[in-house]
Amino acid sequence: MGVRENLRDRRPNGSDDANQTDEGGGSVVYTVQRVGAVVVALVLLTFGLLGFADGLAYFSTDGGEVAGLSSNGLLSTISVVTALVLVVTAFLGPRPVSNVMLVIGALFLISALANLAVLEGDLNLLAFSMANVIFSICAGLVLLTLGAYGRISGNLPADSPYREDTGPEVSPEDLDPQLPQTPAEEAAERDMRQAELAVVEHRATAEQQRRVDAMAKVRTRADRRRVWMSSDRTSLT
Repeated sequence: MGVRENLRDRRPNGSDDANQTDEGGGSVVYTVQRVGAVVVALVLLTFGLLGFADGLAYFSTDGGEVAGLSSNGLLSTISVVTALVLVVTAFLGPRPVSNVMLVIGALFLISALANLAVLEGDLNLLAFSMANVIFSICAGLVLLTLGAYGRISGNLPADSPYREDTGPEVSPEDLDPQLPQTPAEEAAERDMRQAELAVVEHRATAEQQRRVDAMAKVRTRADRRRVWMSSDRTSLT
């Protein structure tokens, strides 16, 4: 059995583990992101619906007060649509919700800066006030943090759906073809050492001497082991 087959057999739950983790159904990371997306969506949805209930003018640059913020019909529509996008992607899987939160979070920050530049002006199409700018920055940071949670890190959580399956840790010795890879080869190595020691101490049997002489004709450890094991097969026949 080759090294790759041995390593594959050492996997605790088989090759399906990576697929199960990527789905993220039982991942704490995905749960945090999903709950966070829904909570933010509920806040935005409430804000948007309250704006519709107040009958705000759609493109008013002055806006009306809604829950301590300024809003108009356009901002209410954007808030509701954004909330629906967050809710839908929250149940599509960890990667969709993470990607959407990262994008929307960045858009919130861009919107805050852009609307700050046109505050109190004719281009203030979303009727932003300073309170809106602060809210947009806070919401953007929250979404960016949730979207990056368990994904952008040098040491991802073990249950993170973004953690790539690299398989079991393998030391350099495990990949060295010169070293024994099977129990039979390990047993052969032990017998080889005993025979070589017996030759040095002048107590080797004729069979041990013959095998040590045969191994002396090759150079690498793997070749010496192969010579020894071939002698085992010859003696059996």
